[in-house]
Amino acid sequence: MDKHIKAPFDRDEVKKLKAGDYVYIDGIVYSARDAAHKRMYDSIMESGCYDASGTELYEKGIVPIDLNGNVIYYLGPTPAKPEQVIGSAGPTTSSRMDKYTPLILSKGLCGMIGKGKRSPKVINAIVDNKAVYLAAVGGAGALLSKCIKESEVIAYDDLGTEAIRKMRVENFPAIVVIDSEGHNLYETAVTDYLAEKEAKQ
Repeated sequence: MDKHIKAPFDRDEVKKLKAGDYVYIDGIVYSARDAAHKRMYDSIMESGCYDASGTELYEKGIVPIDLNGNVIYYLGPTPAKPEQVIGSAGPTTSSRMDKYTPLILSKGLCGMIGKGKRSPKVINAIVDNKAVYLAAVGGAGALLSKCIKESEVIAYDDLGTEAIRKMRVENFPAIVVIDSEGHNLYETAVTDYLAEKEAKQ
Protein backbone atom coordinates (compact mmCIF):
# COMPACT_ATOMS: atom_id res chain seq x y z
CA MET A 1 0.00 0.00 0.00
CA ASP A 2 1.27 3.49 -0.86
CA LYS A 3 1.27 5.96 2.02
CA HIS A 4 2.38 9.55 2.58
CA ILE A 5 4.06 10.65 5.80
CA LYS A 6 5.53 13.90 7.04
CA ALA A 7 8.93 14.19 8.69
CA PRO A 8 9.64 14.59 11.56
CA PHE A 9 7.54 11.48 12.11
CA ASP A 10 4.56 11.26 14.44
CA ARG A 11 4.73 7.98 16.37
CA ASP A 12 1.01 7.39 16.00
CA GLU A 13 1.50 7.57 12.23
CA VAL A 14 4.56 5.33 12.42
CA LYS A 15 2.50 2.68 14.18
CA LYS A 16 0.23 2.55 11.12
CA LEU A 17 3.14 1.69 8.81
CA LYS A 18 3.58 -1.98 8.03
CA ALA A 19 6.51 -3.88 6.55
CA GLY A 20 6.11 -3.84 2.79
CA ASP A 21 4.33 -0.47 2.59
CA TYR A 22 5.56 2.00 -0.01
CA VAL A 23 5.86 5.46 1.51
CA TYR A 24 6.50 8.96 0.21
CA ILE A 25 8.12 11.32 2.68
CA ASP A 26 7.70 15.10 2.84
CA GLY A 27 9.47 17.35 5.31
CA ILE A 28 12.81 17.50 7.09
CA VAL A 29 15.24 14.60 7.34
CA TYR A 30 18.89 14.60 8.39
CA SER A 31 21.81 12.84 6.76
CA ALA A 32 24.32 11.01 8.94
CA ARG A 33 26.61 8.05 8.34
CA ASP A 34 28.89 6.03 10.60
CA ALA A 35 31.42 8.80 11.35
CA ALA A 36 28.66 11.17 12.48
CA HIS A 37 26.93 8.40 14.44
CA LYS A 38 30.17 7.53 16.20
CA ARG A 39 30.72 11.16 17.15
CA MET A 40 27.20 11.52 18.58
CA TYR A 41 27.50 8.17 20.36
CA ASP A 42 30.86 9.08 21.88
CA SER A 43 29.58 12.51 22.94
CA ILE A 44 26.64 10.95 24.77
CA MET A 45 28.79 8.32 26.45
CA GLU A 46 31.45 10.82 27.50
CA SER A 47 28.84 13.27 28.81
CA GLY A 48 27.50 10.81 31.35
CA CYS A 49 23.97 11.93 30.42
CA TYR A 50 22.80 8.42 29.60
CA ASP A 51 19.27 8.99 30.88
CA ALA A 52 18.75 12.36 29.16
CA SER A 53 16.24 12.63 26.33
CA GLY A 54 17.24 13.59 22.83
CA THR A 55 15.86 17.08 23.41
CA GLU A 56 17.88 17.49 26.61
CA LEU A 57 21.04 16.30 24.89
CA TYR A 58 20.50 18.83 22.11
CA GLU A 59 19.78 21.68 24.51
CA LYS A 60 22.97 20.89 26.41
CA GLY A 61 24.98 20.89 23.17
CA ILE A 62 25.94 17.24 23.49
CA VAL A 63 24.43 16.31 20.12
CA PRO A 64 23.93 18.72 17.21
CA ILE A 65 20.30 17.82 16.44
CA ASP A 66 17.25 17.08 18.53
CA LEU A 67 16.84 13.38 17.83
CA ASN A 68 13.30 13.27 19.21
CA GLY A 69 10.88 12.32 16.44
CA ASN A 70 13.40 12.93 13.70
CA VAL A 71 14.50 10.85 10.73
CA ILE A 72 18.07 10.06 9.71
CA TYR A 73 18.97 9.11 6.16
CA TYR A 74 22.18 7.09 5.97
CA LEU A 75 23.65 9.21 3.23
CA GLY A 76 27.01 10.55 2.09
CA PRO A 77 26.21 12.45 -1.10
CA THR A 78 28.62 13.11 -3.93
CA PRO A 79 29.59 16.76 -4.52
CA ALA A 80 26.81 18.81 -6.05
CA LYS A 81 27.28 20.10 -9.57
CA PRO A 82 26.51 23.76 -10.34
CA GLU A 83 22.80 24.53 -9.83
CA GLN A 84 22.25 21.20 -8.02
CA VAL A 85 20.90 21.11 -4.47
CA ILE A 86 22.89 17.98 -3.70
CA GLY A 87 24.90 15.36 -5.55
CA SER A 88 23.96 11.73 -6.01
CA ALA A 89 22.04 10.73 -2.88
CA GLY A 90 21.85 6.95 -2.70
CA PRO A 91 21.65 5.12 0.65
CA THR A 92 24.60 3.74 2.61
CA THR A 93 24.62 0.16 3.94
CA SER A 94 22.78 0.45 7.25
CA SER A 95 24.71 -2.20 9.18
CA ARG A 96 27.59 0.27 9.44
CA MET A 97 25.44 2.19 11.94
CA ASP A 98 24.24 -0.83 13.94
CA LYS A 99 26.72 -0.39 16.80
CA TYR A 100 25.40 3.08 17.54
CA THR A 101 21.73 2.76 16.60
CA PRO A 102 20.18 1.32 19.81
CA LEU A 103 21.47 4.26 21.85
CA ILE A 104 20.42 6.79 19.21
CA LEU A 105 16.94 5.25 19.05
CA SER A 106 16.63 5.43 22.83
CA LYS A 107 17.11 9.20 22.53
CA GLY A 108 14.01 9.59 20.42
CA LEU A 109 15.02 8.91 16.82
CA CYS A 110 11.84 7.80 15.06
CA GLY A 111 12.90 6.82 11.55
CA MET A 112 15.93 5.56 9.63
CA ILE A 113 16.43 5.30 5.88
CA GLY A 114 19.17 3.13 4.41
CA LYS A 115 19.67 -0.22 2.72
CA GLY A 116 20.32 -3.76 3.86
CA LYS A 117 19.64 -5.85 6.93
CA ARG A 118 19.84 -4.75 10.57
CA SER A 119 21.18 -6.65 13.57
CA PRO A 120 18.87 -8.32 16.10
CA LYS A 121 19.80 -5.65 18.67
CA VAL A 122 18.71 -2.90 16.30
CA ILE A 123 15.46 -4.69 15.49
CA ASN A 124 14.72 -5.03 19.23
CA ALA A 125 15.48 -1.33 19.70
CA ILE A 126 13.13 -0.41 16.84
CA VAL A 127 10.32 -2.29 18.59
CA ASP A 128 11.16 -0.95 22.06
CA ASN A 129 11.15 2.63 20.81
CA LYS A 130 8.27 2.27 18.31
CA ALA A 131 10.43 3.48 15.42
CA VAL A 132 10.63 2.38 11.79
CA TYR A 133 13.37 1.38 9.35
CA LEU A 134 12.88 2.16 5.68
CA ALA A 135 14.90 1.26 2.61
CA ALA A 136 15.67 3.63 -0.23
CA VAL A 137 16.51 2.17 -3.61
CA GLY A 138 20.23 1.51 -3.92
CA GLY A 139 21.74 2.54 -7.26
CA ALA A 140 19.16 5.28 -7.77
CA GLY A 141 21.09 8.10 -6.12
CA ALA A 142 20.67 10.54 -9.01
CA LEU A 143 16.91 10.05 -9.01
CA LEU A 144 16.61 10.28 -5.23
CA SER A 145 18.57 13.54 -5.25
CA LYS A 146 15.73 15.13 -7.23
CA CYS A 147 13.46 14.60 -4.22
CA ILE A 148 15.81 16.66 -2.03
CA LYS A 149 14.75 20.28 -2.46
CA GLU A 150 17.03 21.93 0.12
CA SER A 151 20.23 20.81 1.81
CA GLU A 152 22.63 22.48 4.22
CA VAL A 153 25.47 21.20 6.40
CA ILE A 154 24.56 21.93 10.02
CA ALA A 155 27.16 19.96 12.00
CA TYR A 156 30.48 18.11 11.80
CA ASP A 157 31.51 19.87 8.60
CA ASP A 158 35.04 18.57 9.12
CA LEU A 159 33.70 15.14 8.15
CA GLY A 160 33.18 16.29 4.58
CA THR A 161 30.65 14.10 2.81
CA GLU A 162 29.77 12.51 6.17
CA ALA A 163 28.78 15.80 7.79
CA ILE A 164 25.24 16.08 9.14
CA ARG A 165 22.91 17.76 6.68
CA LYS A 166 19.44 19.14 7.19
CA MET A 167 17.40 18.35 4.10
CA ARG A 168 13.90 19.20 2.95
CA VAL A 169 12.43 16.38 0.87
CA GLU A 170 9.34 16.05 -1.26
CA ASN A 171 7.78 12.73 -2.25
CA PHE A 172 10.93 10.87 -1.23
CA PRO A 173 10.20 7.20 -1.98
CA ALA A 174 11.04 4.40 0.45
CA ILE A 175 9.83 0.97 1.50
CA VAL A 176 9.04 -0.02 5.09
CA VAL A 177 11.44 -2.85 5.88
CA ILE A 178 11.07 -3.16 9.67
CA ASP A 179 7.94 -1.74 11.23
CA SER A 180 7.32 -0.70 14.82
CA GLU A 181 6.12 -4.21 15.70
CA GLY A 182 9.30 -5.82 14.37
CA HIS A 183 7.86 -7.32 11.21
CA ASN A 184 10.79 -7.64 8.82
CA LEU A 185 10.26 -7.51 5.06
CA TYR A 186 13.59 -9.24 4.42
CA GLU A 187 12.21 -12.27 6.25
CA THR A 188 8.55 -12.18 5.23
CA ALA A 189 9.35 -11.62 1.56
CA VAL A 190 11.38 -14.84 1.46
CA THR A 191 8.69 -16.76 3.33
CA ASP A 192 5.95 -15.43 1.05
CA TYR A 193 7.98 -16.24 -2.06
CA LEU A 194 8.63 -19.82 -0.94
CA ALA A 195 4.97 -20.32 -0.01
CA GLU A 196 3.84 -19.00 -3.39
CA LYS A 197 6.38 -21.18 -5.19
CA GLU A 198 5.23 -24.26 -3.28
CA ALA A 199 1.58 -23.48 -4.02
CA LYS A 200 2.33 -23.43 -7.76
CA GLN A 201 4.01 -26.84 -7.73
